[in-house]
Amino acid sequence: MKYKGAVLVKMIERIGVKATYSEAVISNGTVYLSGQVPWETTGRDIKEQVSEVLALIDVRLGEAGSDKTRILSMQIFLKSPENYPAMNEVFLKWIAEGCAPARNTICGVEFPTPGWGVEIVVVAATI
Repeated sequence: MKYKGAVLVKMIERIGVKATYSEAVISNGTVYLSGQVPWETTGRDIKEQVSEVLALIDVRLGEAGSDKTRILSMQIFLKSPENYPAMNEVFLKWIAEGCAPARNTICGVEFPTPGWGVEIVVVAATI
């Protein structure tokens, strides 16, 4: 941490740095997760893909010192609008009661990898 005048400025921490992105970036008490996608899509329906992505989010948030009760906002991208009810069913079982984040869902997304049906981006407070 550095002090700049009377303001405390925290450094930026990057987790899982790749060539073109980081899995997560932490700054000033907030963690920004890159879009999480299913790793295995062959023969998997949208509920299975969403479950996998939400499990990945749990792991990534834990690595960043946060958890799903501290999620501030989520952006959910779906390949098909028909998948919205199934995605929402899985989401409602996963999210902690009373901790629903600000959320938006974008449907009709053309993903770069065949088989992907969902991608979720998360911003959360750290613990």
